[in-house]
Amino acid sequence: MKKLQAIKGMNDILPSETPYWQYLESVVTEVVQNYGYQEIRFPLLESTELFKRSIGEVTDIVEKEMYTFDDRNGESVTLRPEGTASCVRAAEQHQLLFNRATLVQKIWYAGPMFRYEKPQKGRLRQFHQVGVEAYGIETPDADAEILMLTARLWRALGMESAVTLQINSLGTSESRADYRAALVTYLEARRDQLDEDSVRRLESNPLRILDSKVETTQALLIGAPDLADFLDDESKEHFAQLQRYLTAADVPFVVNTRLVRGLDYYSRTVFEWVTDKLGAQGTVCAGGRYDSLVTQLGGKPTPAVGFAMGLERLVLLLQELNAFPEDISRTVDVYLVAVGDVMPQAFQLAEYLREHASYLRVQLNCGGGSFKSQMKKADRSGAEIALILGEDEANNGEITLKYLRSDEAQQTIKQQQITDIIF
Repeated sequence: MKKLQAIKGMNDILPSETPYWQYLESVVTEVVQNYGYQEIRFPLLESTELFKRSIGEVTDIVEKEMYTFDDRNGESVTLRPEGTASCVRAAEQHQLLFNRATLVQKIWYAGPMFRYEKPQKGRLRQFHQVGVEAYGIETPDADAEILMLTARLWRALGMESAVTLQINSLGTSESRADYRAALVTYLEARRDQLDEDSVRRLESNPLRILDSKVETTQALLIGAPDLADFLDDESKEHFAQLQRYLTAADVPFVVNTRLVRGLDYYSRTVFEWVTDKLGAQGTVCAGGRYDSLVTQLGGKPTPAVGFAMGLERLVLLLQELNAFPEDISRTVDVYLVAVGDVMPQAFQLAEYLREHASYLRVQLNCGGGSFKSQMKKADRSGAEIALILGEDEANNGEITLKYLRSDEAQQTIKQQQITDIIF
């Protein structure tokens, strides 16, 4: 029979890889909780209408990339392509945004997202994101704190020198509409010089042309109208205040007036953390302000700001930088070798270690085998110490310690002394 394979672009994360993910996830969790964010978990599957109303029907995501199908009731459903819309839906549905008894205004989430894209390094069809969202604060200090949180995360991961923060302001929907009209006028006069994808976007989502990776299109945009010239006064002051906050907090940034993001719901602040260490897939974290999204989805007017970051790209970047701890791949600290008819005593000893030193990862040899074969397993496990329990040791209440990664001498001690040696 033909062997079954994973669906293209939906990769397995193998046991040799999961320690990297677990380390990254633990650092992320610690940092976001340090800022007072609470975790939320929502379904993988949502009504298609949620994403059409939030992301925008003329975006690449909705038009070409979503996994959408009719369920058995004939309802159109979609595997979530991003988390913000689901987060807003859940917060509004369960009255978190205006429930002053819980004061849940800062939320984070993690999990898989799905987009039908061409699989490549750092870009998969099933990918994993962490999202952070803050609701109810319209002032730029919320934007600044979100960016300070990410800057702290990069420091905690040891990768702050490998990423650069780019920021921009999109202004209000009214000022953006005026800019859109001016940009379209400029580009229509040069339509025959645009690449095919940009021509299509000219009709549907012209601001996305600013993100084009085609060199000739980028050259054409040099003389295009500048979004900054169309900003309303409040948006200008909001953006200026954000820059003052970041400067005061020693968070370096670059203003990129071509930065627009690919989702329709953004307004005012948008940002990306980018790197030059991963080739074309340079964005590792991105987000911005989306003050109108809650209203778009049927809720009361609620200012909001947030971001999402791709875990696959962060794992790749940390590996590229050799920023993971040296012992990250070690899954066993102590390997217990049991030689002879001593398994009952070996089980007791292993459980004693797990009970009194829960930070130790203890592996007991199961399946028998000679002393030599068990010691080979102990060495392959990556353990620092092999504990050897033979019949003589068991009868005498002793245990032999053999250090596998150092030149320390082997020693035999009483079992009750093990806490003094290992702990």
